[in-house]
Amino acid sequence: MSLVTTLTHVLPHRTLSSLARRLAYSQNPRTRRWLIDTVVRRFGVDLSEAANPDPASYASFNAFFTRALRDGARMPDPDPDALLMPADGHISQCGPVDDGRIFQAKGQSFTTAELLGGEEDAAPFRHGSFATVYLSPRDYHRVHMPWTGTLRETVHVPGRLFSVGTDAVARVPRLFARNERLVCHFDTDFGPMVQVMVGALLVSGVETVWSGEEIPAYGRRITRKDYRGRGIVLARFAEMARFNYGSTVITLLPPDVAVLDPSLHAEQPVRLGQRLATRLRSPASP
Repeated sequence: MSLVTTLTHVLPHRTLSSLARRLAYSQNPRTRRWLIDTVVRRFGVDLSEAANPDPASYASFNAFFTRALRDGARMPDPDPDALLMPADGHISQCGPVDDGRIFQAKGQSFTTAELLGGEEDAAPFRHGSFATVYLSPRDYHRVHMPWTGTLRETVHVPGRLFSVGTDAVARVPRLFARNERLVCHFDTDFGPMVQVMVGALLVSGVETVWSGEEIPAYGRRITRKDYRGRGIVLARFAEMARFNYGSTVITLLPPDVAVLDPSLHAEQPVRLGQRLATRLRSPASP
């Protein structure tokens, strides 16, 4: 087990994240420049893909970190039956949900009920499929829609803020079901779809396009927001939310609606807009 993973069991997660947040939002020129230059150099950030490629022009590190891409830097798979990868990053794991359990890593799994915050929310996905995408500090940190959906509800589930790096995923039991997260429920033309924005150590901020900042504030109890009847419809490939530091998004699909792309495997680098799955259409489907 790495030193970082060991320390995250005992460190004050939220205190560290609050301190890191102050640095990330600081507009002090020296602080801002040092943070941006360090991340660009250490992680090899490709600024040619950014809508604004000048690192010195960002007002804060967070503004740089959540930067937009230039037009055409990512394109959706042209097949209209393709569900899309929601983010840049690496596949942590993907595959079938096994009787309500999601595979995390060798010897590790967690339940959909734990992840989503309740048995009723988890029921439609008991035998469905999932994809877990890890976003590293070098990646584009906005999350987009795999398929067109109408927002039904969000569930803010409180928890810890473990690192979501490879070592932590392999070592920390039920990690994604323990970290603070925002569960976003959508209704689609094939049924329910869920996007789970999982927080992580340091900053752990989540913003949505419909409500702005959701995390922090960090929660002490499960909080639900009902959006039914509000008409919030997000198109396939549209931006949905963003992370204010590296983390993980988990997509859940119900059974018998789509087949995950067979080429996907753990640790594979992926890009926003590539094929995540292929929609299964019955003869009566549009």
